[in-house]
Amino acid sequence: MDSGWELLPSTERDIGAVRERCRGLVRRRAAVAAGMSAVPIPGIDIVSDMKLFGQLIDDVNRAFGLTHEQIERMQPQYKTIAYQAAVGVGGMLVGKLVTRDLIYKLLKKTGTKLVAKQASKVVPLAGQVASAAIGFFAFRQIGYQHVEACAKVARELLAVKK
Repeated sequence: MDSGWELLPSTERDIGAVRERCRGLVRRRAAVAAGMSAVPIPGIDIVSDMKLFGQLIDDVNRAFGLTHEQIERMQPQYKTIAYQAAVGVGGMLVGKLVTRDLIYKLLKKTGTKLVAKQASKVVPLAGQVASAAIGFFAFRQIGYQHVEACAKVARELLAVKK
């Protein structure tokens, strides 16, 4: 049976490199989300945020070797460690099948920011700029938290591997 180790970053340096690549990906996707937030059509930004965030979670999990499929390919003891580590660091999206409902629940946690973002669209131009800024920072913050959770899980698995 394939252990799945070849899917995980194999050194602390590799984890750091994947972490930095993923943080760059978060910033790029946050910029796209911000651009969609500036569009003065109510609701389009929420739909695009959900789509972009779902893709981001999948991409970050895959980069760290922590998609649901990748974890399922691990030996049983490593699979257990991966899921326990994910729960321990609060990484509710690490190793999970990302669904629209799961993303909605996560975005709902940042509900006040979303309400502020929508409300700011009422004010022409300045509201659109504020909405884009709020969207960028909220998306980036959630994305960074996920990257850090994946990095912690990868480090825990690396420690067990040694």
